[in-house]
Amino acid sequence: MEYEGEDVEVYPDIPKEIIRRIEACQEKNKSEITIIEYGGTVGEYQLLPFLEAARMMKSKKPADVFVVLISYLPTPSLLGEQKSKPTQHAVTDLYSVGLQPDFVLCRADKPATPDIKRTISNVCSLPIERIISAPDVYSIYDVPVNFEKENFGSILLKTIGLPLRHKDLADWTALANKIKKIKKEVRIGIVGKYFNFKSCKDTYISVIESVNHAAWALNYKPKITWIDVEMYENDKTKLKELDDLDGIIVPGGYGKRGTEGMILVADYTRRKKIPYFGLCFGMQILTISYARNVLGFHGANSVEMDPDTKYPVIATMADQVEKIKNKNYGGTNRLGSYPCVLKLGTQAAQAYGKKEISERHRHRYEVNNSYIEQLEKAGLVFSGISPKGDLMEIAELPKKDHPFYLGTQFHPEFKSRPLAPHPLFTAFIKACMGKQKKN
Repeated sequence: MEYEGEDVEVYPDIPKEIIRRIEACQEKNKSEITIIEYGGTVGEYQLLPFLEAARMMKSKKPADVFVVLISYLPTPSLLGEQKSKPTQHAVTDLYSVGLQPDFVLCRADKPATPDIKRTISNVCSLPIERIISAPDVYSIYDVPVNFEKENFGSILLKTIGLPLRHKDLADWTALANKIKKIKKEVRIGIVGKYFNFKSCKDTYISVIESVNHAAWALNYKPKITWIDVEMYENDKTKLKELDDLDGIIVPGGYGKRGTEGMILVADYTRRKKIPYFGLCFGMQILTISYARNVLGFHGANSVEMDPDTKYPVIATMADQVEKIKNKNYGGTNRLGSYPCVLKLGTQAAQAYGKKEISERHRHRYEVNNSYIEQLEKAGLVFSGISPKGDLMEIAELPKKDHPFYLGTQFHPEFKSRPLAPHPLFTAFIKACMGKQKKN
């Protein structure tokens, strides 16, 4: 009925929908440059509709659409020289779907040689300046420095017809050089349940990089240990392994699996005074653990894990109860930036150095306000609260009771930057350093 007798075909309808979404994104963000990354390999069936979308866009606006091909230059160990054949074949495959690269980024273990660049330039019919070397580097933060050596930014702007802009990578270059020289380590355990897959580092990439930013700023190199908490559920004696770490992070997540192990970790780090930093779900775990082990609310839980718990210290947001009840999960998260008022004299206020902040959220459950008074009487401090007082944003223990035991309902890792570490991550790393000194 809604198609009015028309049908939907893979070509051209799917590529048209891809184009519609790209253009809608560009219009919404009013961006001068929109970057679309296509994963996979040229020639893969899954990629073809996306390549066709690129071809259709480029055919309509050839001066506005540019294709950057990233290709690998292998160096056979016995020969010791780079080979461009895989890149030549990739370019040929790109030609076969009606596209020609405007730039070629050459990934390799070493910088692309002038001879290799000339060869690829001839095959692609591109100026040699558009063949960009992208060799392996010590850290991802060396990549912009590397591209600057190739003058990639200026060449790109010139090619797409935008004016050249002032560039100053002095601070960034200093950071990239500093990273290589740091020797002292800080041992951080990331506690979670998504570690049985190859993508665990991608799952927690924003957390990892936030730890990096703060540690590097303090002249420490993070040594991250991945902790599968389910092992603690079967053997609590293994919790002693946490003593060897300088600090523990419990990041965000959903679902019941592994939560009992996380609650054990939260209790152990509280008693042993090991720095604990809970992010979103990690704050909820902190609250549940405190309710069980300090208030004596045995079986306290989140309604996400146990809808029938006697002590629902973590509950569904008030405006989402009916939606969750009907299993209508679409659009039930609290998303985006929200303001938060900090309580003076707390670790959070000391870290931020101001009274009001704004942080980004992504959660469906929160601390049940019915238990706030009891939790506070037992010593837990809600040091960050929404302006209306209806959302507990930060929970912590006073510094006199614990070096750093703090959780946030928001995601501070979303706002950390290489040259501007998030203040809470910085405070956490400082507490970890303090544990090292005591030991």
